[in-house]
Amino acid sequence: MKTSGFFQRLSQSLQRFMAGRYGTDKLNLTILITGVVTSILSSLMPWVGVKLILLFLSYILLFLAIFRTFSRNTYRRYEENRKFLMFFQRLRDRDHRYFYCPRCRQQVRVPRGKGTIAITCPKCREKFIKKT
Repeated sequence: MKTSGFFQRLSQSLQRFMAGRYGTDKLNLTILITGVVTSILSSLMPWVGVKLILLFLSYILLFLAIFRTFSRNTYRRYEENRKFLMFFQRLRDRDHRYFYCPRCRQQVRVPRGKGTIAITCPKCREKFIKKT
């Protein structure tokens, strides 16, 4: 019975420590997996120079993942993850093209393959012409 109390106290203290901190997300998981794979590759390399570079890179990536997890600047970490997810969503979206409004920099999505079209920005109503 004493051990369950210990684990309960440990869990509560960990929850208190993580309160206000960012935690983990898709970008963090990607950085962590890349760091582990880079570390494994460095151990398999026969060349000392390449091995050291990959090992150093893996340490940087693992430190970055830990830093993002414990960061208290949650808004900045959220924005980093949002941009990361949007980048990969754009790579998967083969039916649309993405442009930025020249006036307000709002991202505008238009259908692909429609030729040269006039695009109206939904935010500032600026009209600009692009080829899709």
